Amino acid sequence: MEKMLITNNPLIKKKFINIYLMEFYDIGYLSILEIVRDKIHLGHKLLSHPLLGSIKFNQSPYETVIISKNRMNLDMDSLISIENSIQMVKKFMQNQLVYCWDQKALEDFQKVDFSLIENALSIHLHC
Repeated sequence: MEKMLITNNPLIKKKFINIYLMEFYDIGYLSILEIVRDKIHLGHKLLSHPLLGSIKFNQSPYETVIISKNRMNLDMDSLISIENSIQMVKKFMQNQLVYCWDQKALEDFQKVDFSLIENALSIHLHC
């Protein structure tokens, strides 16, 4: 199945822009999940879990999700997964502290997200 990346991570954009179909947005974590939800409503399917890894999603500014490039019928499993993920993020954001990260911290968060997606993509290549 062909893939598309939805991301707000500049490192993902830099490394994968010529390899995968990608939509890059300069927006927050939750907004990326909402865009993915909208794509699922249009018939795209989740190919990676929206809350991939054990990163504290309320403390990381970057999010990348892999979805199907082609649209099909509404995939209820994808819809349930993204809706649950959005609700979980909203719940944790209610009590979120405001973080002011320096450039080094932001680069580290980009690398962590990149590593998770790189591993997810390699798993999909071998399936």
